[in-house]
Amino acid sequence: MISFWKKKEQPPEEEKGFFKKLSEGLSKSSGKISTGITDIFTKKKLDAETLGQLEELLITADLGPVTAAKLAAAVAKNRFDKETSPEEIKEALATEIENILKPVEKPLITDTAKPFVILMVGVNGTGKTTTIGKWAHQFKDSGKKVMLAAGDTFRAAAVEQLKVWGERVDCPVISKDEGADAAALAYEAVDRAIAENVDILMIDTAGRLQNKTDLMAELEKIVRVIKKKIPDAPHATILVLDATVGQNAHSQAELFKQIINITGIVVTKLDGTAKGGVLVSLAERFVLPVHAIGIGEGIEDLRPFAARDFARSLTGLQHIDENSSTD
Repeated sequence: MISFWKKKEQPPEEEKGFFKKLSEGLSKSSGKISTGITDIFTKKKLDAETLGQLEELLITADLGPVTAAKLAAAVAKNRFDKETSPEEIKEALATEIENILKPVEKPLITDTAKPFVILMVGVNGTGKTTTIGKWAHQFKDSGKKVMLAAGDTFRAAAVEQLKVWGERVDCPVISKDEGADAAALAYEAVDRAIAENVDILMIDTAGRLQNKTDLMAELEKIVRVIKKKIPDAPHATILVLDATVGQNAHSQAELFKQIINITGIVVTKLDGTAKGGVLVSLAERFVLPVHAIGIGEGIEDLRPFAARDFARSLTGLQHIDENSSTD
């Protein structure tokens, strides 16, 4: 397994297995792009018409108009008005997508503090609580002592869901009754994490957007009380985004960036959508570290983000060795 705090070298067979799972997860997105490219470029030159069609295809795959235009222009460079094959276009596109994604391919390093406090934020329904549970499982698998805090006290279901995950992965869960003060719970959780010599504390938070002012006030208060116990915490504030909402993920990222200092993102539900390209446009616009992606419902299906693998899977290409070049 690749840990999220320290990426390990993987045997080639295991690496290919990860790529296969990623490719299967992104099949709805890659199918649209791959088929579209084949339809556009079979026995055709890369001219103004086909370039426009490529750009439109990338927009429909939720790469967004700005990113789509940038990618189309990069693919056309040195190829314009020349005969080209669909495979050549896919390879060129994968390379350009990787160039956008590589700067945000950053693992979450958790050994810089103890306890390392992770604040998880995002709107309801993005898979935030599930992400916490899956991440906790993988942290524990690497020998870390993990504690969870059910800070979404606004929804009893969220508290219960985190408790279920806590039992499943054998992690203690700090919780209070529905409607309790989330900041007080966070303070207690940090206090307990210090006392119990915990390595990683993950704090869930509410994601209601009906009242932005209330959400902002609550998150600010949570951060404030955490800092009373550990001045440089939270050490990571992770925004969880749902790929199925496509370009709406941009407005969510913009909102939370206004409310709190986001240090990285996790993109979930990539296996259930044809909008996987949104991750590329998010990387282009926000340049926030992408620590992990969700490509299935299984406990092992939260995976470290790898720019090259994602770019090639998204364009329907085969796995290549990480140390080789796609140029």
